[in-house]
Amino acid sequence: MKVNIKKCLIIAAAALIAGSARADEGMWLLQLLKQQNSIDMMKKQGLKLEADDLYNPNGVSLKDAVGIFGGGCTGEIISPEGLILTNHHCGYASIQQHSSVEHDYLTDGFWAKSRAEELPTKGLKFRFVHRIVDITDLVNEKIRSGETTEEKAMTFPFLNKMAKAELAKSDLNGKPGIEARALPFYAGNKFYLIYYKVYSDVRMVAAPPSSVGKFGGETDNWMWPRHTGDFSMFRIYADKNGEPAEYSADNVPLQTPKYLPISIKGLNEGDYAMIMGFPGSTERYLTQSEVKQRMTAMNQAMIDMRGARLEVLRKYMEASDKTRIQYANKFAGSSNYWKNSIGMNKAIIDNNVLTTKAEIEQKYAAFAKGKPEYEGVVEKINAIIEQGTPTMRQLNYISEGLQRAIEFGCPYQVMDNIKKGIEEKNDSLLQASLTRLKEVYEQLHNKDYDHEVDRAVAKAMLPALAQALNADELPDFYQTIEKDFKGDYDAYVDNIYDNSILANQENLDKFLKKPTVKAIERDPATAYSRSKLNKLQELRKLYNEQNEGIELLHKAYIRGLNEMNQPVPSYPDANFTIRLTYGNVKSYDPRDGVHYNFYTTTDGVLEKEDPTNPEFVVPAKLKELIQKKDFGRYAMADGSMPVCFLTTNDITGGNSGSPVIDGEGNLIGCAFDGNWESLSGDINFDDNLQRCIALDIRYMLFILDKLGGCGHLIKEMNIVE
Repeated sequence: MKVNIKKCLIIAAAALIAGSARADEGMWLLQLLKQQNSIDMMKKQGLKLEADDLYNPNGVSLKDAVGIFGGGCTGEIISPEGLILTNHHCGYASIQQHSSVEHDYLTDGFWAKSRAEELPTKGLKFRFVHRIVDITDLVNEKIRSGETTEEKAMTFPFLNKMAKAELAKSDLNGKPGIEARALPFYAGNKFYLIYYKVYSDVRMVAAPPSSVGKFGGETDNWMWPRHTGDFSMFRIYADKNGEPAEYSADNVPLQTPKYLPISIKGLNEGDYAMIMGFPGSTERYLTQSEVKQRMTAMNQAMIDMRGARLEVLRKYMEASDKTRIQYANKFAGSSNYWKNSIGMNKAIIDNNVLTTKAEIEQKYAAFAKGKPEYEGVVEKINAIIEQGTPTMRQLNYISEGLQRAIEFGCPYQVMDNIKKGIEEKNDSLLQASLTRLKEVYEQLHNKDYDHEVDRAVAKAMLPALAQALNADELPDFYQTIEKDFKGDYDAYVDNIYDNSILANQENLDKFLKKPTVKAIERDPATAYSRSKLNKLQELRKLYNEQNEGIELLHKAYIRGLNEMNQPVPSYPDANFTIRLTYGNVKSYDPRDGVHYNFYTTTDGVLEKEDPTNPEFVVPAKLKELIQKKDFGRYAMADGSMPVCFLTTNDITGGNSGSPVIDGEGNLIGCAFDGNWESLSGDINFDDNLQRCIALDIRYMLFILDKLGGCGHLIKEMNIVE
């Protein structure tokens, strides 16, 4: 499809014309706040700050107090000495990393009473957005010159190469901790280059016990009312010059140029609230056919396959503290979007999302009539989706059932190199490949892996996948199960987990002592892994062929929608880049006769308490504090202790840990969830039902002070009363 680039740019600019959007919908780009007149709308709802206070490319602003925590969450700086606040579930992997049966921080919590007790956390990083550059003209010039195509301009290889080239030319080249990332926005109608400053010495400071940080567990996940103290704290360390550096005992807490004051003034219905963070992914511009594909080919695969795996993990984790700690983070990560997929499919139906999409497409068809670059675009998208849905379904079921659920396997590429080294008498290749095999074994049999638990998972997943797909859709190792094991899945799995070269140290040592081609060819895990990965590669290749051209169709569709909706400004789908959303503190009515207040209190913690259910255990000390109403200065005017509250902010995954900020720029909460009734929100925002669930900052301070005994941390903060 040919597109007039000049016209594209004109339309993209036109989409930024000021107007009035629905007040609460939108994940707005900081760099476009002035152009889109978002500040005017925000001030009407209660913002007291100016645009430069939020984002100032030439100075310090709120943006500089917010960053990417780890690989998929948001964190905020709450003291001048690099103290980070994020969610408990965002810090969960780090808490688990430091936990053992002897030091079970998941169960007992962790409270560093001094800087010396703060724990270096291997692999954990914190990224600040250093600079944002519009490179749309640069990308389009490369398209015009023939250096790339429209399709390739949106791909990771092209954009990654471009980011490296631009960094090499910039004044930031060679400076410590600087990374660059180029990304498409508005489906490739705009491009931005984002420079990050990355700190890699991040230490664990505080985490409540899981009975606080994960109170309610799976049962309450995505639900309201909520009583979860979902927070953890870390600290950024830097070298003596304040620059990023790897861990060193000589590093010092980062002196941050911007941090968030904390307000304990309290909240009222209708109060202004904004969230700055890194929403991961939304798909607000999907067509009706694409939503149906999401439900059947993606969500249902996640529901079926993850459900089978979680059932096994739950059984083993309940039986052993060691296994519970080993698999805590794996279980939490898998169950989160297992339940999300269930809720999303339900909400799509309950909230009439398919009807809404059909109405948008009908309006678009009328707008596109007589416009060649827009007319027929939806129909072409639908044709591609119809062709590719069976392949996508097959691909997702196998990915979820085998690739993501089962950890054990054998790298057949390494085995092929060993075989080649033996056959060709290439000792250099052979020794290098054997060394790599030993590394793979150590990586696989790590402290968070249990061979018997994974064996049980495999025994559950293989028949579950066979039930979900037709026989001709399965990897060919299923034929081996039928032919050599008479359909006995358990026997097939046991053969792999007992006899594979990588099954145990004894088997590995035996092979390393005398590696042979025959042993490789007979290795059951190598055959299994080869069959699995070959099938996945075949399906990905086919799916890519079936989806050819859909990116340019989306680009045209979204450009057309933006033009159709003028003068209302538009926002691009989330792509884990910094965004700002604004709204208000607000209750909601999910269904007839039901009203949900905008906040919860510790009364609800005791109401939900169930000592026989690990999801609803209340620590004895916390129970005593609540019963005595020993809340100190953190209580509400009536003496009760708030726990969580609701806002109308537009959020999604990646926003976990994001600061909820009042109209004066003070921190009032920490976002951690969306509500069950609006889990279709990643596809279609519902102004009446969409709510962000946030931890009230007063509950965090109460837990930190009264339960954790960390008054020294509170003294670091700027508390506004």
